[in-house]
Amino acid sequence: MKQRLLILAAIGTMLLTACDAHIDIPDTAVKPGHILCTDGKAVSYAEYMESGKQAIAVVFHIDHSDETEGDGYAVYLHDLALAAFADSLGVSQKTSADIHAMDGNENTFAMFATKEISSPLAESVFALWRYGQSAYIPSAAQMRLLYSMKEVVNPVIEKCGGDPLPDVADNCWYWTSTEVEDQQTAKAWLYSAGSGAMQETPKTQPHKARPIITLNK
Repeated sequence: MKQRLLILAAIGTMLLTACDAHIDIPDTAVKPGHILCTDGKAVSYAEYMESGKQAIAVVFHIDHSDETEGDGYAVYLHDLALAAFADSLGVSQKTSADIHAMDGNENTFAMFATKEISSPLAESVFALWRYGQSAYIPSAAQMRLLYSMKEVVNPVIEKCGGDPLPDVADNCWYWTSTEVEDQQTAKAWLYSAGSGAMQETPKTQPHKARPIITLNK
């Protein structure tokens, strides 16, 4: 009987010890600041350094709601060269013109598909399509989202050898893929990565752009 009690006490001690033990469970959830690689997987910077993979973009937003397409967005490591939104004026390129819509992908396709005029900007981003990553010009709302996460993504972009989003006034303006409502035949929105301001601009002016990528599982 005494021996049985000793065994039960030992088992109880083992169970209590097991309950108190701390178990480290790896956190594999994708977060802003993670690196999107050419194989389509997003990983932390530490994992990226150990993996030998090639970086293509940095995650700046995660959202599994219906507000965003896919599971979130990543920003390309590099700017696109200066390009015009359209090669001539007088034609709407049929973007939503909604400054609150997360619809850069649809807008970029609309720019590219407009028959009456061409879009050097849309053509330049379509030329980036490789590794299965479909980059596009962010809408005004998506640029606003990116701007809000600039302090998170810029250090990671720099570590990956990319172009950080600038603060300098004469180098911070980027095309969005959103035309100006009621002026779609002539103007689209520029967005300042330095101040978060927006400016309606003639579509034939050349400006740089920063592509983004939708995250999909």
